[in-house]
Amino acid sequence: MKAQIALLEEFNQTLAIRDIDVPPLEPGQVLVQVEAAGVCGSDVHMWRGKDPRTPRPIILGHEGVGRVVEVAGEKRDVDGVPLRPSERVLWNRGVTCGTCYYCTVVKESSLCTGRWVYGIYRSIHEPTFLNGCYATHIILDARTDIFHADEALDPAVLVPASCSGATTAHAFELTPAVVGDTVLIYGPGPVGAFAVAFARASGVRHIVVIGGTPQRLALCEQLGATLILNRHQTDAEARREAVLDLTHGRGADLVVEASGSLAAMREGLDCVRHGGALSLVGFGTPVGDVTFPPFEKIVRKNLHLQGVWVSDTRHTRQAMALIESRPEAFAALVTHRFSLTEATAALETVARQGAMKAVLIP
Repeated sequence: MKAQIALLEEFNQTLAIRDIDVPPLEPGQVLVQVEAAGVCGSDVHMWRGKDPRTPRPIILGHEGVGRVVEVAGEKRDVDGVPLRPSERVLWNRGVTCGTCYYCTVVKESSLCTGRWVYGIYRSIHEPTFLNGCYATHIILDARTDIFHADEALDPAVLVPASCSGATTAHAFELTPAVVGDTVLIYGPGPVGAFAVAFARASGVRHIVVIGGTPQRLALCEQLGATLILNRHQTDAEARREAVLDLTHGRGADLVVEASGSLAAMREGLDCVRHGGALSLVGFGTPVGDVTFPPFEKIVRKNLHLQGVWVSDTRHTRQAMALIESRPEAFAALVTHRFSLTEATAALETVARQGAMKAVLIP
C-alpha cells in the first residue's frame, strides 16, 4: 500500500510530494486515512527553520482528522470504545510517556519530559515513519489518545480542536474566567477566536478583542466578542481607556495574549486589573526579551502572570465539545482549503495571514 506525503526537506523550499510504502503496523498502532489536516502557524515557523525542534526530512502537520483503515490488535478510544475500520477519529497531537515525574506526580502531562508531537519532533526515518498529517495516511502510535469524531460534522471544522482549541482550553483552565468578568484578547487568529468562544461559554460580560485584520476581527465578533478594537485605528492609550470605561476604571479581569507579540504583552500589563491575570498563550517559539518594572506591573498589582504550554488530552476533548456545540460558528473559521499537492501554497497563505484557518484535504 502506498501513501502520498508532502515532505519538508529544506527550509523555505517547496515541500516535496512523494509516494512511499506504508510500513507494517506494530501492536496497538492505528493506520488512519487523513481527511483533513490543519495548517498551523507553528508549521510555518518550522518550514522557515525558526523552530529548533525541526528534524529533516519531516512530514509536517500536527492537526488531523481521518478514518481508521487498520488496527493492529485492539486499540480503544479515550472512552474505552474499540476502534474499528472506517470510523472517523481525531487524536491528541502529543504522545506522552506516562511514567515521568510530570505524568505521574504533578499530573501535568503537557510538561512530560518524553512528550513528542506528530509533525514536529520526528523525521520520516523514525518510527512510526508516517509521523505527520500532511499525508494521505498517518500511523498513530499505540500510546496515542484517540477520540471518535462526530460523523455529521465537516472534518475540516474539527481539525483546530487538536491544537489552537486545546491550547486555549488549557489557558482557560490555568486562568479561568467567570460569570460577569471582562476578558481582553490580543490577536484575532485561531487561538484568539477560541479564546472568544471559551470566554463566551464561561458567561463573561465583556469580551474585547484587539487585532489588525478586519476579516479576523469580524469572525471573532461572530463568535461572541462584544467590543472590537482595530490596532491600526487606535493607539495603546485609547485601547486602555476603552477597557477602563467598560470596567469602571479597574481594568480587565483576564487578559489573553494570543498574538505572540511582546508589545501586546506589555500593553496587557497596563490593561489588567489589580488581582487579575495575564495569560501568555500566543508564544510558540522564541521571540526575544521583554523588560518591565516587576514591582509596579506584577507585585503591586498582585498579578497572576501565567505561561501556557501546549495541552493535554482533556483539553482536546473540551475543544471538540465546544466546536460540536456551535459547528456553524466554527465553520466560518475555515477560510481556505488546499489539496495535499498545494501544501506549500497553504503555508505561504498562512505565513502572510491570508487565511484564518487553512486546511489540507489530502
